[in-house]
Amino acid sequence: MVATATVVAVAFSAWFIAGWGGDPTLDIVTNLGCVVLGAFATVCAGLAARGATGRRRLTWGCIGVGLAGWLLGSLVWGYLELVADDPPFPSLADVGYLMFPVGVCVGLAVYPVGHAGHSRTRMLLDGLISATAMFQISWVVVLRDVYAAGGTTAFAFGLSLAYPIADVIVITMAVLVLARARAGQRRTLTVLTLGVIVMALADSLFVYLSARDLYEEQIGRVVDIGYLVGLLAIGAAALCAIGEPVTESSTVRVPPRWATYLPYAPIAIAGVVCAPTNLRQPEMAALFFSTIVLVVAVLLRQFFVVAENRRLLVVVAEQAMRDPLTGLANRALFNDRLSHAMQFHVREGRAVAVLSLDLDDFKLVNDNLGHPAGDQLLVLVAERIVGCVRTGDTVARVGGDEFAVLLEGKIEQSRRVAHRLMASFDELFLIDGHDLLLRPSIGLAVADDTEISASALLKHADVAMYSAKRSRTGGVHTFDPEMHLVPHGDTEWVGAGNTGTSTVRLLGQLRHAIDHAELSLLYQPKFALRDGAFVGAEALVRWPHPECGLLAPDQFLPLVREHGLMKSLTDLVMARALDDTVGWQADGFRVPVAVNMFAPSLCDLTLPDRTLRLLDEHGLSPDLLTIEITEDLLLDNVERTRQVLDSLRASGIRVAIDDFGSGYSALGYLCKLPIDEVKLDRQFIAPIVVDPRAAAVVRSVVNLGHQLGMTIVAEGVENEATTTMLRDYGCDVAQGFYFSHPLTADGLREMLRRPTLRAPVSARSS
Repeated sequence: MVATATVVAVAFSAWFIAGWGGDPTLDIVTNLGCVVLGAFATVCAGLAARGATGRRRLTWGCIGVGLAGWLLGSLVWGYLELVADDPPFPSLADVGYLMFPVGVCVGLAVYPVGHAGHSRTRMLLDGLISATAMFQISWVVVLRDVYAAGGTTAFAFGLSLAYPIADVIVITMAVLVLARARAGQRRTLTVLTLGVIVMALADSLFVYLSARDLYEEQIGRVVDIGYLVGLLAIGAAALCAIGEPVTESSTVRVPPRWATYLPYAPIAIAGVVCAPTNLRQPEMAALFFSTIVLVVAVLLRQFFVVAENRRLLVVVAEQAMRDPLTGLANRALFNDRLSHAMQFHVREGRAVAVLSLDLDDFKLVNDNLGHPAGDQLLVLVAERIVGCVRTGDTVARVGGDEFAVLLEGKIEQSRRVAHRLMASFDELFLIDGHDLLLRPSIGLAVADDTEISASALLKHADVAMYSAKRSRTGGVHTFDPEMHLVPHGDTEWVGAGNTGTSTVRLLGQLRHAIDHAELSLLYQPKFALRDGAFVGAEALVRWPHPECGLLAPDQFLPLVREHGLMKSLTDLVMARALDDTVGWQADGFRVPVAVNMFAPSLCDLTLPDRTLRLLDEHGLSPDLLTIEITEDLLLDNVERTRQVLDSLRASGIRVAIDDFGSGYSALGYLCKLPIDEVKLDRQFIAPIVVDPRAAAVVRSVVNLGHQLGMTIVAEGVENEATTTMLRDYGCDVAQGFYFSHPLTADGLREMLRRPTLRAPVSARSS
């Protein structure tokens, strides 16, 4: 549409310059060109108003009304010039023409540039100052001579003044609004300001030439070309506005220095222009000189105030966009930069990636070392993240222990940054004399060739991060649409400390699920590495959520811990596991089952009696049950826990430490608690094939456990090479996807019915 209008404008302009067809033809072509381009600009403004909302719609509506008035004025002028053959000045056409600057001024005054009402008032005052000064310049340079020439009525003179005054005001308004525009608005306002300036200059030149009867000369064609160019630019600006971002930036922006001093520049120019006129009159010289001194003094004083205000605004803007603890960008600044990056992505196809990072077990640091230590840790984490990214990348702290990184450029580079960031956490953090090894969960989302909004990209990164957290292995997870099985909004339900309505809703659903025994169990089979024999199964609780699908434990256990549901959930899982054990036993299969127990539950001195009573009710031997303690949960009272565990073991129930090595007190538990079994966490097991240090740690723990008379179980075994190494190290038992995925009770029964139940042959071969 713009291209077509440009071709039309160029064609009309070429006709004007060449003078084809003589004056009668040129008059027709001139009026036709103004009507066609005027209609184009009016239609474009109408389209922009229809596609906009709020004050943007009002802005383009006002500009459209002004353009429509100008178009009507052109039609009237064309009639007077072509039919009446003697267009008077002033005429009815001038009413339409003057609607244009009025409509544009009103539209610009309400244009949303992200400032409060008092700032908009200041902008109007700046415009009044500039317009008054520019009127003085116009009076000295043009209007005084026009008035002195005589030959015009007072009304015509007033109308002649109205054009340059209106043009001065509209130019000033356009420039001031452009100076305060946001980045996403600047392209539209730049083109609009260009069009307004060209139209205003053409208007002023028309008045000057008409007053001196020079408009019919060849120079008058320049005015007509100016109108065409101005209308074309305004129409193009309206079309640009249709694709303008609707969302407002929430960051505080400091206006450029030139925009701050712009209103005062015309005053200085007016003083210079008016000086010769006043100094030629002796009676005015003294008054003019003293007035100049006074104005200069006021201006200098105002300059100092403006400079100080601008300095303070810079400080406030910096504070508003930064996290006070770490000095990183805050969420508002991150969202603003992400929005700009996505605009470049749409226009230029530049890849954009977002990393969402959350610290695992940060709450434990806060609870056990205090909030000052937690703050110190966050500062160190921020420094470590900044050290892993490029200078132009944006790092932000977007929550308590959540960080986000904006990366632009090649996708592979973003992945390398993510893995470099993960590797940087291998180094210990020194906090108040304590060496802490903290792991992050990192989610990566990439906008490459797909159309995606900034908020959706950030949401994808968060979903990927929660996926990494749910896996219990941390690491970097890249967003995949399948991760929407747990929507981002729902992942907030499970976050510790979340007090939103979504948490209340999920908590109610969880209570109902526990009360009505709607939770389900899966069983992870365990095999002896020596001969591949089946030796038992670990019970894994799942929640078949009606909206989110099958939820893993770490998606709802935080709510269980925080809202007093531990005992109810433990009783439910224990009863369900023993029910299934009875069923297997009825089919002739003896299946030892392991049930995970919350650490605080082990301080309950009634636990042994309740557990034995439950076993007795099911007619099961105590040696069929193993109680697993999650090692990454700190025990509140180790001495009382020892008493409870002693009672359990005395009755024949086995005790195991689950996820050994994932927390902070692994060796302490081995020394202080009566333990039968140690289950090595998957983060130790997974890298032993490629990492000699990890292999050495696992081998040492296996040897240590055997010296203490404990059975060693490896979790998360997923391949043959790992299995072979564990068997060579003397590890007793293994579980993981290499042997079997978690099974339902019926699925485990079917597995037990196989004629020769053994682990994969390669796991037993030497």
